[in-house]
Amino acid sequence: MSGLVRSLNLLRGTLSHQIVPRANISAKPAKHVVTTGEQAFVMVTMFVTVLGPSGWVLAHLEDYKKRQ
Repeated sequence: MSGLVRSLNLLRGTLSHQIVPRANISAKPAKHVVTTGEQAFVMVTMFVTVLGPSGWVLAHLEDYKKRQ
């Protein structure tokens, strides 16, 4: 039982000294206004980057199943 108590004491010691980061929250308006064109470009780029490869694999799934 003393081994369990020692383990719990070790855990309690490490958890009590954690540093909590502060959030950088600002009430000021943005320094640079992002236009609709910039937002659209970034969204299309993100979708193509993430969904492009997965779409390719799903479209060619039957080719990957064949053993040659």
